[in-house]
Parts: sequence; structure tokens; C-alpha cells
Amino acid sequence: MTATVTTVSREASEPPRGNRNPRGGIRIRARGLRMLPLLPSVLLLALFLAGPILWSFYISFTDTALTGRAAKSPSFVGLENYADLLSDPDFPLSLWLTVVFVVASAVIGQNLLGLGIALLQDRVNRVSRAVISTIVVAAWVLPEIVAAFAAYAYFAKDGTLNQLLGAVGISGPNWLFDFPMLAIVLANIWRGTAFSMMVYQAALNDVPPEITEAAVIDGANGIQKLIFVTIPMIRGSIATNLMLITLQTLAVFTLIWVMTQGGPGMASSTLPVLAYQEAFKFQQIGYGAAIAVVMLLIGAVFSVVYIRALRPGRDA
Repeated sequence: MTATVTTVSREASEPPRGNRNPRGGIRIRARGLRMLPLLPSVLLLALFLAGPILWSFYISFTDTALTGRAAKSPSFVGLENYADLLSDPDFPLSLWLTVVFVVASAVIGQNLLGLGIALLQDRVNRVSRAVISTIVVAAWVLPEIVAAFAAYAYFAKDGTLNQLLGAVGISGPNWLFDFPMLAIVLANIWRGTAFSMMVYQAALNDVPPEITEAAVIDGANGIQKLIFVTIPMIRGSIATNLMLITLQTLAVFTLIWVMTQGGPGMASSTLPVLAYQEAFKFQQIGYGAAIAVVMLLIGAVFSVVYIRALRPGRDA
């Protein structure tokens, strides 16, 4: 009798089998309603971001062109564009120049200079901080085409740099012809350092001062405090900054095109310049799209490396 009463009471206390967790369903519906305002943004991203990317992937497998039969009715050619890309003698050089440009101007130049300026601003007065920020940010807020022409005027044979060198009795070279990669690397560092500086300024402001003070009390000098305290605490910002400036630098086109047009010859022809020339100068849209897809894959590799190597909480 006692067992029967216990079984009946247990069955009465359990919810119906068809509605085991009504609160869970309510939570899911409430979460769905909260996500509803984001739906237009998701649709716009899918339309204007994912759509062109998928279309680029598709036309990279076709012989799409600007003129001729392929312009009206392109054919599917499979991996032919990628096979031609691997046999193109210009592609390895452009790939190497792209890596050099990204590593020198973004990973090393903008990243380290931005961090250095941010650290310097913590040690100067308010007036000096305002002057430094204004000078650095001025290049970043300029329209890209204006910054490109300013860089061209600076590095041209009769430009500002050679005028300054001539004032002290030094005859400067034709930077854009003799050292084109050096010129565009320095120009891109000048153009983009402000972004890294602002990222690191915000990160350094979030470092608790009592931790750095404790390190000083323990006898750490400036370098030790930077390496063992500050940098580990801003690893997340380092990863984010490296990923953003790498992807941004990987896609730089206007600066290079205005300064050198990828020349002389192929001496400064990075992948964006090569893709533009193949797609619009030689009118091979499918082949240019294949180069763009390779750039997208390179950016994805860089992103994965940064996220895995520098994500917060990962042991050094």
C-alpha cells in the first residue's frame, strides 16, 4: 500500500511527458525575440559581405573576362586558374613581397611603434601627450588617396625627403625607383601606426596600477615590468591589434598603386596589385579572383595563428 501511494504521488508530481520543461521553451522563445532586432544586420552582412566572397570563389573557377566571349558567357574551368597561378613566375614574387610588406610594416613597424608611443605617452605631461597624439593620428584620419599622394610627394626624387637630405649636403636616391619596397613600407607605417597606438593606449589604461607598483616593489626594472607584467596583461589586445592590422595591410592597394604602381617592373607588386592588374589591365576577371581567394586564405591563416598563439589565458 505504501509503495502504491509513493508511485502515485511521484507520477502526480512529474510533468507530462510531452512537456517536460516548459520553462526551457519559454527561455528559447525569449532569446529568439531578443535576437530579432539583429536580423536586419545579419541579412545585410550576408548580402554585402558573404555574398561577394562566395561570388569571388565561384568566378575564380570560371574564365570570366571583361571582353570577348567569356564576358558574355563565361565557362566553368575548374582549377585551371589556380594551376596557371602556380605556374606564373610573377606569383611567387608577389607572394613574397606581400609577406615582406605585411611583416615589416604591420607586424613589426605599426605594432611595435604603436606600443612604444603608447608607453611613451604614459611618461609625458598632458601637453606633450596631446601633441604626439595629434601628429600620429593626423596621418590616420587623412583619406587614403590623400595620404598616398602625400607619401609619394615625400619619397619622390625631388620630394620632401631628398630636399631635407640635400639641405645637409646629402644627395638622396630615387626612393620610389631604387628602394620601392622600403618606401611603401615606411609610408604604410606612417599611415597606420595611429590605430595600434590607440589600441594599446586603451589596453594600458586597463592595467591595474597596483600590480605594476607591486612589481616595482619586488625590484623589477622597466624592461622586466614591461615583459613580465604589462605584456602578459594586454595579450588579448596584442592579438586583436595584430590580427586587424595584418588583415588591413594585406589588402593595401591605393597606397602602393599611387606611389609605385607595383614597379619598377614587379619590384613592389604585392598580391592586391597583381590581382588588379590581371583582372582589369589584362581583363582576366576569373584569374584575378583566384588571386583574391589566395589573399583571403592567407588572411585566414594569419588570423588562426594569432588567435591560437596570443589568445588570453594561453601559457607562454
